[in-house]
Amino acid sequence: MSKKAVFLPLLATLLTGTNLQADEMISDIDDQTGLAVTIYNEDLALIRDQRAMDLPDGTLDLALRGVSARMRPETALLRSITPPGGLQVLEQNFNFDLLTPDKMLEKYTGKTVEIVRMNPATGKETREAATILSTNEGVVAEIGGQVETNPQGRWIFPRIPENLRDRPTLVTRLNTKDAGRRELELTYLSGGLAWKADYVANLNQDDSSLDLAGWVTLTNKSGTTYPNARLQLVAGDVHQVRENMRYLRKANVMAVAEAAPAPMAEESLFEYHLYTLNRPTTIADNQTKQVALLNASGIPAHKELIFQGQDYYYRNRYNSLGQKLKATAYVSFDNREEKGLGMPLPKGIVRVYKQDSSGHAQFVGEDRIDHTPKNEQVRLRLGEAFDVTANKKQINYKKVNYGHPYSYAAESTFRLELKNAKKTAVTVKVREPIPGDWEIKRESHRHRKVAAGLAEWEITLPAEGNVTLEYQVLVRY
Repeated sequence: MSKKAVFLPLLATLLTGTNLQADEMISDIDDQTGLAVTIYNEDLALIRDQRAMDLPDGTLDLALRGVSARMRPETALLRSITPPGGLQVLEQNFNFDLLTPDKMLEKYTGKTVEIVRMNPATGKETREAATILSTNEGVVAEIGGQVETNPQGRWIFPRIPENLRDRPTLVTRLNTKDAGRRELELTYLSGGLAWKADYVANLNQDDSSLDLAGWVTLTNKSGTTYPNARLQLVAGDVHQVRENMRYLRKANVMAVAEAAPAPMAEESLFEYHLYTLNRPTTIADNQTKQVALLNASGIPAHKELIFQGQDYYYRNRYNSLGQKLKATAYVSFDNREEKGLGMPLPKGIVRVYKQDSSGHAQFVGEDRIDHTPKNEQVRLRLGEAFDVTANKKQINYKKVNYGHPYSYAAESTFRLELKNAKKTAVTVKVREPIPGDWEIKRESHRHRKVAAGLAEWEITLPAEGNVTLEYQVLVRY
């Protein structure tokens, strides 16, 4: 029997109706009158916990239970909302050393307790004094003049140590001017809460439009539950001063909770964007849950098939540069209100589906997007085309006169055999990043200079046919 199993009945008895600190005034989550949680992208949350209590006049220790186990105590601020003022925080202690069977053994190391053991033959229980010698990788105890390792039985302790709590607790020493009912607000930053955006896009039959649904996935590993909280999310890269922090509590496996779709309101906040859920929600400890962020349909989309070159093969002599090179498939759409969308999109993963001939949705690719402002384009790289390929080779290379101010110059000729195995014609783009000062001397199809170092050809391939692109380029640098 494990030592944890031995302690469970006793632990339940100790916790029932037990006031861990008799000289403290206890505030539990039953005192909560309001709770707001603002979650940022980088494992950071702002908690605003409001509680109503009758406080006496003078100095007292107030134990606020049910706070986050990942609280950053240096950020905690307790104030009186109503009536305002009249409350001074003298000292605060964050207790996250939680009451567990292992901790009880550890705290009583070197001390004498009792152990209850049962004779398996008679079923009779006996109580003996036991001195706990060590809890390192197991229990070592002296019982009846002998030293035993991991003795079987139930441990009996006289009391719970003062520095152990059954849940994370912030103990504040307060000085109040007047006795009476007060509405308190505790504000603090915490780790263990995070969110991310996930999107699902459904392409129509000819890839000319899509429907987009956005979901926010919340993860709570903070060590406490936030019941009926007002939830807000901040999208943006908030700077934090990083410190080396150790968290003694590890989260268990998360449970998935279903959430009914609900829209979120969006507004600007400093240089970020703030999303607010229009209803309270409970964020349980060790839980992952989803809430709806957006729904939009009929957004115009554009598909591209692109062969992307490399700049290295303009600098030297090569032969074959690849056989059956595959075109990369991209889908793009504009984040504009007149296009059916038009809201700041938090960074996340967009997963794209398309219906097959039987009407069943099939996964066709995914891509990660960064924070995307309104009126910007979203471009998704979904995969490589199966039926659209190219054979590419350098068919000529020679160095030419440099000419001032160049130290290198060469002419290269390239040939791309573009193939389309589809039963319908397709349009592809060939993009070549060309280094240095370059000039197309000869070409079978007209190019477009997209940028200082980028040439692009747009070519239509007939159904089950092929087209050859050949060009000669002079490169100087």
